[in-house]
Amino acid sequence: MNREILVCCGTGCLANGAQAVVDAFSAAISGDGSISVKPAVKKTGCNGFCENGPIVTIYPDNITYYKVRPADVSEIIKSLDRDDSGNAVCSREENPFYAAQYKIALRNTGRIDPSSIQDYLDRGGYKGLEAALSMSPEEVIEQIETSGLRGRGGAGFPTGRKWRSCREVPSDIKYMLCNGDEGDPGAFMDRSILEGDPHSVLEGLIIGAYAIGARYGYFYIRDEYGLALSHMEEAIASARRSGFLGKNILGSDFHFDCEIVRGGGAFVCGESSALMSSIEGKPGEPRVKYTRSVEKGLFDQPTVLNNVETLANVPYILVHGGASFAKLGTEGSKGTKVFSLVGKVNRTGLVEVPMGATLRHLIFDIGGGIRDGGKFKGIQTGGPSGGCIPEELLDLEIDFDTLKANGSMMGSGGMIVMDETTCMVELSRYYLSFLAGESCGKCTPCREGLRCMLDILTRITEGHASMKDLDLLEDLAYTAKEASLCELGRTAANPVISTLTWFRDEYEAHIREHRCPAGVCTALIRYRIDPEKCKGCGLCGKKCPAGAIHGERKLPYRINPDSCIKCGLCRHTCKFDAILVE
Repeated sequence: MNREILVCCGTGCLANGAQAVVDAFSAAISGDGSISVKPAVKKTGCNGFCENGPIVTIYPDNITYYKVRPADVSEIIKSLDRDDSGNAVCSREENPFYAAQYKIALRNTGRIDPSSIQDYLDRGGYKGLEAALSMSPEEVIEQIETSGLRGRGGAGFPTGRKWRSCREVPSDIKYMLCNGDEGDPGAFMDRSILEGDPHSVLEGLIIGAYAIGARYGYFYIRDEYGLALSHMEEAIASARRSGFLGKNILGSDFHFDCEIVRGGGAFVCGESSALMSSIEGKPGEPRVKYTRSVEKGLFDQPTVLNNVETLANVPYILVHGGASFAKLGTEGSKGTKVFSLVGKVNRTGLVEVPMGATLRHLIFDIGGGIRDGGKFKGIQTGGPSGGCIPEELLDLEIDFDTLKANGSMMGSGGMIVMDETTCMVELSRYYLSFLAGESCGKCTPCREGLRCMLDILTRITEGHASMKDLDLLEDLAYTAKEASLCELGRTAANPVISTLTWFRDEYEAHIREHRCPAGVCTALIRYRIDPEKCKGCGLCGKKCPAGAIHGERKLPYRINPDSCIKCGLCRHTCKFDAILVE
């Protein structure tokens, strides 16, 4: 039997030793003539279930192993000729993390070698481009419009409408761009697609260029995404060698080529006009959009900008038809969406589900619920500029319009789950700190407003604020939302507004009672040892970096509040839950 051994070599698994696992398999197979493998070992992109990596899958047996170490390889090799899967899950379909997913954008990630164009072709790669070139540009746009595909980068603008608008602008020079500048903390959807299936994004870019009449394009990719950059560079080179890029693509009269521009790590460059300014070699600052980019964008020419996930869907739509894609999702949000599910949830990683799935389904059925038996408190959707959704809205359907109507947004797809140990005031302060630092400073509501809001939130967490500060915070939030130049400033207030809406009692506890209900804000808490629970083991005293814990063996220990730096190490060290936070 010919077998494939697929080892996940996404960034997460590589950081956890996947290359050593690959080397161990290669060595074991080369020395065992009884095992027939095709190819010997295949390095794939991200499998999505990142916390359980490195992940190894055997095909056609459809056996998956998790947390594989080099020492496990010999046993896995031996099991290939036995009816024995050891500690494996017999198939992806039997794993609850994967079972409820529906993969379109991630259809190839984890299944192909991203550096091999032949692997992509074997999975139906560039069939979408072939289909597109057999149509007129108008017919291609009609398929995208029929699909109902909306931009997956955050704004959710209808892709077909954007393409048509650009197509109708008379110009000899047009540009097709891909936004791979994923900057949300905790988000890694686009990175995983670029790393694991770069040709699907490239194919989508080429199809888009054909539809709008562009002859050149750019990938704007974060410089920190080293693996994604190298895989996309190889994809462009191999596509050019194979006739999918350059002149007379696939024997047609269509010419198109592209290159990569490395982003400098500025969060604001995820905004379309700031991204285009950066490609031009100028500071990454947004401009007032009196004229849309489809009319006057990059180098003042008509330009379409789509994000990575949006473009990865395009070849699938051209092969299967727009109507097939539109059968999935809700009335206003079609298809599937990829989310990075992280935080206080049992199963973290990349999740792709049809639009309209509920938050409860995502967190509890796929994510396995809250870690350590904790209680769900809220979920931040849409990255640092998104809003917090409380427990009472767990059955909310996930789509562009529903999330926006409830004070949050889809964003690029970041989902951060929180339990009762999360302070919503500190959470808002943390996000405002990030966003204020990432503001380009071009407009006053964002430049000054965010810093004023951050100052108020800091004073609240330190116990120095009044109720008048709370009113001012709310006024500043709505001013920034209405008056900022770009979406960074307009959406930066979402964490503040949503937490004030759903968790206002926590703000008031900080101000009126000088108390942090979650026990997080160090200025408002103190640590105490419960003498009834303390066994006098002394472990907390040994671990305390400030030397603030004293006592005698087998007698209750004590914490000196004047010396305690409230780092929480004693609480994590104690095996008897004797450390109390008050």
